[in-house]
Amino acid sequence: MKFAYFLSCINESMTKEVDRSLKRLKTDLGISLVKLEKGACCGGSNLDYVSPDHFLVVNGRNIALAEQLKLDLVTSCSTCLMTLRRAKQILDSSAEKREFVNRLLADEGLNYTGTSDVKHLLWVITEDLGLDRLAEKVTRPLTGIRFAPFYGCHIIRPSALLGRDNPAAPSSLDQVVEALGGSVVEYASKNKCCGFHTLLVAEKESLAMSGNALENALRANADYIVTPCPLCHTALDAYQPKALDGRGVSRSIPVLHLSQMIGLALGHSRQELGIDRHMIV
Repeated sequence: MKFAYFLSCINESMTKEVDRSLKRLKTDLGISLVKLEKGACCGGSNLDYVSPDHFLVVNGRNIALAEQLKLDLVTSCSTCLMTLRRAKQILDSSAEKREFVNRLLADEGLNYTGTSDVKHLLWVITEDLGLDRLAEKVTRPLTGIRFAPFYGCHIIRPSALLGRDNPAAPSSLDQVVEALGGSVVEYASKNKCCGFHTLLVAEKESLAMSGNALENALRANADYIVTPCPLCHTALDAYQPKALDGRGVSRSIPVLHLSQMIGLALGHSRQELGIDRHMIV
């Protein structure tokens, strides 16, 4: 299996360990990720509001780069997923907007056609690889380890754009945990917001959201939180001491990326997967 890989700004800067753990997938699972060397920042959840035209050009170009490779585009960042799929939805439904974008892309020899899908790594694992094949590759089952899956917002909402999981009761990440031999902990915050996108403008409110998720997971006796999104990871890991401050919680809880959890079950060390880079280990 081969995919174009959209690295995302967060993985290139703050969560480089995600990229490190992803490199293990080719050997372990036969998933080859071809990095878009000329890919540009998707603009997060903001560019669409500031400049809809720039939003379409930037993300139409990112998808066109994958089309040039004749590959579907994969990202491990949920906000990048939502942003790229939103741009694709608009471009696929409007010949006028495609023409506008392609006039600008022509200078680079690019042309958006809509032939490449945009997927999250979680979807590649559950749909393209399949849970049975994943389970067959496990060399060190995560038996006895209790995981609290944290989906975050932008991989399940809006469901009309994303459409894989029921946003009220998502299950795909739970299924990956179980395929690796781990146990799933049910808790109230699994489908809630981590608060990342309000950190810079409303830190108190942001930390309240991530603190709720952390406290809920701890009170459910989870050993780890696992998330498919590096932005959620940053909110739950890097800001964990602040988020739990004053809540009367005496413990902390490690937070794993999806790719790191898979890597552990496939026999890699915490150091190989970059888990030792986390704030809470």
